[in-house]
Amino acid sequence: MGLLSKRELTIQQINQQIQLFACPICKQQMAMSKEGKMSCPNNHSFDVAKQGYINLLHRPVNSMYSKALFDSRHAVIESGLYNMVQKALAEEITAPTPIILDTGCGEGSHLHRICQQLEQATGVGIDIAKEGIMAAGKYYTDEIWCVGDLANSPYNAQSFDAILNILSPANYEEFKRLLKPGGKVLKIVPQKNYLKELRMQAFADSTKESYTNEQTVARFKESFANTVVKRITYTMPLKEELVSKLLEMTPMGWHIEQKENIQLNEITIDFDLLIGMGE
Repeated sequence: MGLLSKRELTIQQINQQIQLFACPICKQQMAMSKEGKMSCPNNHSFDVAKQGYINLLHRPVNSMYSKALFDSRHAVIESGLYNMVQKALAEEITAPTPIILDTGCGEGSHLHRICQQLEQATGVGIDIAKEGIMAAGKYYTDEIWCVGDLANSPYNAQSFDAILNILSPANYEEFKRLLKPGGKVLKIVPQKNYLKELRMQAFADSTKESYTNEQTVARFKESFANTVVKRITYTMPLKEELVSKLLEMTPMGWHIEQKENIQLNEITIDFDLLIGMGE
């Protein structure tokens, strides 16, 4: 038998984890046909794409995120810039054979690299941006990739051992519904020195030179009792060819008019890791 296509592999992976999936329209349990059609008892159906992902949106959504952004993000993450962040996240996932949901997964690089550090982990990535999920299906075949909206979640309650939320908007009530008892929400938010070298060059005379995450942290703590906060901070050399890609992938870079004037030899990563426990 020949190698499975990306579509066939995705069908197989979803079948192995079909218990995770609920219809985003009516919330009934989903089933997967041999032909790659996921459907519920009310005949709402969704097809696995040949690129290796499934679109679980029941109406199209316009996203401001482009293919170029996700390609740039992939290049920067694959360079190892965020290795220490991924290691810190992986170390917090202690469940045996964990099932992990990455919310706002983009092109999937963080989730893939975290799953590689764990034994027998199942990774599921969801993003409302179809371009990101298409890129994830292109780059990585070990995880399940879903175009979807957490406001109409395509997953059953108490399905995940860990939920990742890396530099993305959050839906804490939905996170709590999706977590297994004793599971963890792991949220990454910027600290004041994140990309400080870029901020200092681009916005030297602006309030954008400073940043605080206090409101985000406070809201997380309101949602999760006994929140633990861990600081992750380090400075890394930055190759010249990655500067333009860093500008492409970060919202800060979108507001810089003369990108060619930005010269960076190193860059600072500075995050808070917020850890919330399921009930």
